[in-house]
Amino acid sequence: MTGLILPPGQGRKLTTKAQEVTFKATEAHGSSVSIFEVVVPPGFDVGAHVHGEAQEFFYILDGELELLAFEPEERTAADWHRWRSADGDRVVRATEGASMFVPPGTPHAFRNASRRPARMLFQCLPSPVHEHYFEEIAKIWSAGGPVDHAAVEDMRRRYDVSQLTPLRYDPPTPAGDGPAREHEA
Repeated sequence: MTGLILPPGQGRKLTTKAQEVTFKATEAHGSSVSIFEVVVPPGFDVGAHVHGEAQEFFYILDGELELLAFEPEERTAADWHRWRSADGDRVVRATEGASMFVPPGTPHAFRNASRRPARMLFQCLPSPVHEHYFEEIAKIWSAGGPVDHAAVEDMRRRYDVSQLTPLRYDPPTPAGDGPAREHEA
């Protein structure tokens, strides 16, 4: 049996306008856990969602993200940013060294509300659910033009993603005075 050693920056990359994903360990490597390095650009909001079977782990390497990992008292369809649990849990502004574990069935989300990219290590069990998801969402983001919402919903169902609030990408304008445009997927 042979292990896998990757130098910094190495691994198969998927790059779109909305994010950069580097595959670090995958089913093809013999891993039962998919491991990725993800660069989350300013303005990216994955939207609150739930997985029926998958469990995930996020570790912030650089930058900051807003994180959510709880069942809210009330789910609102527009966004998750002000959700609160019955126990008083709220969205957390997390920085380098923070982590988030998400068991199956737990609503969760992340958003980069800062003005600089954030970088995180992301793990998902079982492999290869998120490997295929990232490959397919990269094709959708890269297609240009309006996002095909029906294709996105079909893809999410196939990959154990029940979306609760919209995925959004609102990149700051070059002048830094607000979003240039909003994309929902």
